[in-house]
Amino acid sequence: MSYLIDLFLHVDDHLVDIVTRYGAWVYGVLFAVVFAETGLVVTPFLPGDSLLFAVGALAATGVLDPWIAVPLLLVAAILGDAVNYAVGKYVGPRVFTAGDTTGTLHRLLNRDHLAKAHAFFERYGGKAVVLGRFVPIVRTFVPFVAGAGAMTYATFAFYNVAGAVLWVGICVGAGLLFGNVPIVKDNFSLVALGIVFVSLMPAVFELLRYRRESAGLDRS
Repeated sequence: MSYLIDLFLHVDDHLVDIVTRYGAWVYGVLFAVVFAETGLVVTPFLPGDSLLFAVGALAATGVLDPWIAVPLLLVAAILGDAVNYAVGKYVGPRVFTAGDTTGTLHRLLNRDHLAKAHAFFERYGGKAVVLGRFVPIVRTFVPFVAGAGAMTYATFAFYNVAGAVLWVGICVGAGLLFGNVPIVKDNFSLVALGIVFVSLMPAVFELLRYRRESAGLDRS
């Protein structure tokens, strides 16, 4: 049992072993991991970027078929975010019900948070949904918060698909091109951190600007 848990949590490290043991079933495992990592708020710790990179690297050597893996991963990523959005939309209004700020719990679960989340996602949500794809942990919670904040679904769906195409395309593409270059393969964690840092900058600037504008409106 412990081996199976480790296999699921570190599937990117055991991908060759999984292909050897289970053959074509590996595609089902890949789908399940990506879907769970993007669609379930309780599994943000599953591998994302590193798994896609590993898929690309193995596809480059012929171990995996990219014409099967890439479409499957795209569907998993899109469905995962869609499910996460639906759960957030259902759960959010039922959890954030406090109408006052008396006590810590009421401050945390005040319904005003949903109104602010809605305003943010209506204005900047597209960028958050797309850029959030490239940030571990964050990509698991962005669609949930978007649903809880009642981001317009048509807008969310568009950026969900766009973000999934960019995320899967860039990470798997990087694996195809550089996954078997020793210096990149051995330092992919640093490469991923660099990508995350650069990707986060626009979102951080937008958030800071939003907070400044909100503060200005509150004072007026």
